[in-house]
Amino acid sequence: YEEMRKYEEEHYRLDKIRDNIYPWVKGELIDYQVINGKEISDKDTPLIAFAGDLHIVLVINRGNDTYEIIRDKMLPADCDIEELYHTACANLVRDVKFVISQTLYGGFGIVADGYHEASSLCFKQIWTMCADKLNDDLLIIAPAKDTVVFLPMKDKEKLPYMKEYAKQAYERNTDKISLQIFRFSRKRKELTVYEEN
Repeated sequence: YEEMRKYEEEHYRLDKIRDNIYPWVKGELIDYQVINGKEISDKDTPLIAFAGDLHIVLVINRGNDTYEIIRDKMLPADCDIEELYHTACANLVRDVKFVISQTLYGGFGIVADGYHEASSLCFKQIWTMCADKLNDDLLIIAPAKDTVVFLPMKDKEKLPYMKEYAKQAYERNTDKISLQIFRFSRKRKELTVYEEN
């Protein structure tokens, strides 16, 4: 069944799938929720470098919570992957509802649908809005696909609690991402690796 489908070009025509592509953030190159294999290699998968040690993979939503990672051989040779990434981000903004929740340690979390929480890192407007509301830079960790937590810089003393919370989510989850801490700068509106002194 898998083999047959790879040759059904129709299934992969860009104009057919363009509206159903989303960006997924990856630290560890593994994914258990996709239908086409859990290991992800840059040998056959377009990876887009992101902040720190994170990458973006693009996935196609095949309906009913079924996702397929876009591999090189699914794309025409002249496909502009950056452009596809922007399309994927636009689809994300259009289709996924992100809600800000409060966490037990006094920080915040992002709630979506269990597939796209970490994708929120690609969605600059969310972070700009949070930073403006909190009137501060943000410290962010995305330990797993379905977990993103953050704090305003002024609550930095809660960072150890946030890190512990993130560590538990990381250990509990098969789709691990990273325990790296990021800083979203309110002024520059950009995500960088946060260096703890």
